[in-house]
Amino acid sequence: MCDRPSIDQQITFLYTQDLTASASFYEDKLGFHLWLDQETCRIYTVTGSGYLGLCQEDGILATKTNDKKPGVIFTLVTQQVDEWYEYLQQQGVKFAKPPTFNEKYKIYHCFLRDPNGYLIEIQRFELPTITSE
Repeated sequence: MCDRPSIDQQITFLYTQDLTASASFYEDKLGFHLWLDQETCRIYTVTGSGYLGLCQEDGILATKTNDKKPGVIFTLVTQQVDEWYEYLQQQGVKFAKPPTFNEKYKIYHCFLRDPNGYLIEIQRFELPTITSE
């Protein structure tokens, strides 16, 4: 058994050039319920603690897995961002961005990449959860 910090939720973020069209597809066609609206990102409940985030692509450079196309962000939501940062550093993991507060989205997060270059975000929401049913 590993002595790692806990994970509370998981979000996969997809980037879109047309947030309105994408939101309509996931809401109207797939029936996903909006969990959190951050204006340029909308997060939907997929299953119990699994979520899908749709974000407007404009100006998002940190999500690129290469110079040609936007990537995917695999996000782990936990109250223990700093503990994960320390734990993974002890495992020899290099971080693309250390833990910092993001004022726009009111989250505390850090970034690392997996061996294939996919971006992994470890984050904590700093606002009360906003739900829509």
